[in-house]
Order: sequence, then structure tokens, then C-alpha cells
Amino acid sequence: MGDVSKLLEGKLGVVFGVANKRSIAWAIAQAWHDAGARLAFTYQGERLKANVEELVGEFGMDAPLYPCDVTRDDQLDAVFAGLQSDFGKLHMLLHAVAYAPKEALEGEFIQTSREAFRIAHDVSAYSLLALARGAAPLMTEGGSIVTLSYLGSEKVVPHYNVMGAAKASLEAVVRYLAHDLGPRKIRVNAISAGPVNTLAARGISKFAEMLRIYPQVAPMRRNIDPAELGGAGLFLASDLSSGITGEVIHVDSGYHAMGMAAAPQSVPAPST
Repeated sequence: MGDVSKLLEGKLGVVFGVANKRSIAWAIAQAWHDAGARLAFTYQGERLKANVEELVGEFGMDAPLYPCDVTRDDQLDAVFAGLQSDFGKLHMLLHAVAYAPKEALEGEFIQTSREAFRIAHDVSAYSLLALARGAAPLMTEGGSIVTLSYLGSEKVVPHYNVMGAAKASLEAVVRYLAHDLGPRKIRVNAISAGPVNTLAARGISKFAEMLRIYPQVAPMRRNIDPAELGGAGLFLASDLSSGITGEVIHVDSGYHAMGMAAAPQSVPAPST
């Protein structure tokens, strides 16, 4: 990617959604840190606090940590009050939060309960709106808000079910926020990632099948590397993407571009 060590120099950001070292949020956080940004992190519950603390320790510097359940307005208010106190302003926010009850990610979509539908949309889509509302007053110099989506928002992915509906809602939220916040020089974009073996992804029935099929169908004949998501997140956070907002960028080896494709019998090895 070349030298990006100063691309975000002096910038301040907050990352919602790191669970462990496999998290897409962590790949993007690493890219932001390596580019010179100072970051704060949130964690949900004491069980994940130790994971986040250990990862952040790799940065070799103090990073503010805040407890945050995105379904609780009091905790959201406390996070942004903490950011106001610790940073004073904000340039970047990463929203990497999504959840649906496990039973809603199995079987038929038509069987989705009212409560599972509500939870999936509250946690996965409304939370972006809530975080943007809290962050906007701190983005006095403009800023970039980045969220994570998936192809299931556009096409049917069996067993993704209610999360597909929630991600479609999330992408609509991106567009409406882009409209509201554009005059304040705050950009809002989403990365639609190919399948990555994260803690959240493993909760999707037949996820391993996705990992197997993508290299057979995607134009690049491979799955993506988390570092590629980090690069996309860095691009969207930096001034290199200053004219981009309300966009969904696919980082999936081109899989989203395919319609009906015959899968090859074998996947050719990438050239070196």
C-alpha cells in the first residue's frame, strides 16, 4: 500500500465493535493506528473488556476504553461524554456492531419472530443513527463515519435471514445520514465485506460453505484478507476519499458483480 504512516496523523477516532483479533473492526483499527491516528475503543460487557484491553496494549500507548451496550442510551451518552473529556473532538468513527438471535439465523426467514426482527434492527441499524447523533457535535472539523455491511443486504443469502433485512436498513441509514451530515463536512459510508472468519460470522448457519464457494465464483478466485478491509477503512477515513459519502464499497474479490456463474472444478493458485 506504500507509506501511509502519516495519512491520519493528528486524527482522533473511536472504534465500536472489536471483539477479538479476528474482528474486522480490529483490522481497520490497526490500519488507522498505523496511519497515525489516536483511537478510543468501546467494549460490551466485562467478558470482552479483557480482549479489547489486550489488543489495545499492542499499540503501546494509552487508549481510552468505554463500556457500551448500543441498545442503552445512557451508555451511549457516557461514551460521548468520555470522548469529549478525553479527546475534545473527533474525526473518525467505526461502527462494527451487529447482532440477531441465533435462532433467527437458522431455518426459514419467514419464521423470524417479531422480537428477533426488532433486536436485529435495533442493534445492527438504529445503533449507527444513534452513534452518528452522538459523534456529530464532536466532529467540529468534519469527519468520517464508517460502518460494515454484507451482500445479504442486496441479494438472498440463505440463513443470513433477518440480518439481510437489518443490513439493508443499515445501508439506507448510511444514505440518510450522509444527506443530513454532509453540510457539516461529515461523510458516512459502508464497507460491504466478503466473508471473514470472525466470531459473529461463525454464528451464521453454513458459514463455512460461504468461505468455500466465494473463491470458486469471485472474479479474483479467492477470499479476502482482513488487511484489505483495513485498507478500505483507511481510505474512507482519510482525505483520499474526501468526495465520497453515502456509498457502499464492496470488498469481496468481486463476488457481488457476478450473476449466474459456473464454478470451476478447481481454483487456480494466485500468481506470484
